[in-house]
This record gives sequence, structure tokens and C-alpha cells, in this order.
Amino acid sequence: MTSAPGVPIILILYPLLFPLYKMRSIKLCSVLCLVFLVIVFPACAQKEPSAAEPSVAAGSAPVVTSALGTAAIHGSVTFEGTPSGEAPINMNSDPVCTSLNKAPVYPEDVVVNGKHLENVFVYVKHGLEQYSFNAPAEPVILNQDGCRYSPHVLGMMVNQKLRIVNSDATLHNVHGQADRNPSFNIGQPLKGMTTERSFAAPEVMIRFKCDVHKWMSAYAGVLSHPYFGVTGSDGTFAFENLPPGEYVIEAWHEKLGTESQTVKVGDHETKSINFSFKEGL
Repeated sequence: MTSAPGVPIILILYPLLFPLYKMRSIKLCSVLCLVFLVIVFPACAQKEPSAAEPSVAAGSAPVVTSALGTAAIHGSVTFEGTPSGEAPINMNSDPVCTSLNKAPVYPEDVVVNGKHLENVFVYVKHGLEQYSFNAPAEPVILNQDGCRYSPHVLGMMVNQKLRIVNSDATLHNVHGQADRNPSFNIGQPLKGMTTERSFAAPEVMIRFKCDVHKWMSAYAGVLSHPYFGVTGSDGTFAFENLPPGEYVIEAWHEKLGTESQTVKVGDHETKSINFSFKEGL
């Protein structure tokens, strides 16, 4: 036992105990014992810092599990001009597919409603690097229905489950083509089959295709945060609960490319932006 780092307690007590030994005084012994209990023992009992105790890593990103802020960015995606006409998909190679689609089915690469452009993946590209987000427990569904992928474009978070479902009574082959994540190639020969995958790295975009039905394709954007969306028939998107700051917003389209804008938004403020695409860019 030591009273201070590297100082044995016996060296402190020796000058006090030796005269006691010589004098054999009971009264002095009592006094010295009291001094020991009041002064020396508490110093010995103090806990020294342990090297094994954990510490919080400096500069680690805070994990966000709820609404982050009060800013918002709203926007829309439009198409300039008139899209080129698409021929109906020929599904005659599989009688099951033709039986499931009585009306003509058209490709989904460029879908325009009025001037609104559908199937555009819009997301915060830069501005959230200092935060860390937990992936939702609910899986994202990619369904093979009527010999088409549904949805055609989707978004998900890193490590979130992607559940791939075969709703058709025919063989589908799911070929995931990724650059930053492992690619995969699986068969689903039976109706009702499901397969789950997840992706450990952000990637915009991962392509899915069916090697059996060449017209089938879909795209998934994988991000480390939840601020993304896919435009529907009205061409709009919205990011709510953002912290105030400056952001790079990117819009991705499988055929028309990408566009980006820098937006600075304050607390309790909403900014509106618009992206415009046209063929031939």
C-alpha cells in the first residue's frame, strides 16, 4: 500500500512509530492512530485512474434517432420538351408474362406526366457528414409483379434490409449490379419466394435486372441518412426536419443523367428548388 504514487506507507509512519517504541506510551499511541485514520488512510484509499476505463472517442458522429432539425427543402423535377415515344414491351418470350398483362406495357425509363418527370432519385449528397443515422428496422420491398420490378426506382439506407419478392408464377432471375457493394445473382423459380439483401456502403445507384426477362430493370439508391426520395407522377420531393446548414442536393435519372444544386437553409425555414431535365444532355 502507498500513500502517494511510489511512496511506501512505512516511510511515512516510521518517524512516528519509532519514538512510540522507545517511549511505550499508550496515550501517544492513541493519538498517532487517530492521525493515521484521519489523514493517512483516506489518501491511501483514493482510487487511482485505471487505464482500462473506457473513454468517449473524440470527434465521433452523434447517432440520430429522432427529428434532427426544423429546416425543410421542397422541390420538383420537370421535363423540357416532348419525350420520344416508346414502343410497347414485347413479352412473348414468356407466356406467363403475356397472360399477366392484357394491355400494352411500356418502359419506365422516361415517364412524363404533363411536365412532371417521374422516377427521379433526389437526395442530400453533401452536408450531413457530421451525423450518423440508424437504419430502419422495416425492410424495403422490391416486388416482381407482372414480370416487372415494382417500384422501378427506390431508396434505402445502409444496412437496411431489402426484401425481394417474386409474385409471378414464373422464373425470375435477380441480378444485382453494384460497384461499392457485392454484386449478386440469384434465381427465384417459384411464386411467393423471397430473398433478403443489405448493403454496407452508400451507393447511387445499384441496378437490378432479370437475365430471364431482358426488359426488367430497377434501381436502388443506398445512403447513410434518410434524406432522399423518388418523384412520383407529380414530380415533387420534400426533405423535412433538416438542421440549418448548406446542402448539395442531387437529382439522378437513369437515362437523363444528374443535376445538382447548393441550398442554404436556416432554422424554421423552407426553401424551394426545381430541377429540369431534357433529352440529349
